[in-house]
Amino acid sequence: MKVWQETSNGLVKVFKLKNFLKAINFVNKIAKIAEAENHHPDILIHSYSQVKISLFTHDEGQITCKDYNMAKLIDEISLVNF
Repeated sequence: MKVWQETSNGLVKVFKLKNFLKAINFVNKIAKIAEAENHHPDILIHSYSQVKISLFTHDEGQITCKDYNMAKLIDEISLVNF
């Protein structure tokens, strides 16, 4: 499994899903977690079935434990559901 990359823009990872509908469902599950955690990633769906997630704590101006926690939660749903 690909790991999260630390960049100047935050933690970034691209998930490759089986098709467009699975990509949309994955994003919807992320949205529910983001609302519950009150921590909202930047999400880009591209190339039919790829989802790029970027996590960054804008209030702090840096990557924080909120981002690492959200990354872990996203990884957990990607393993179980897709």
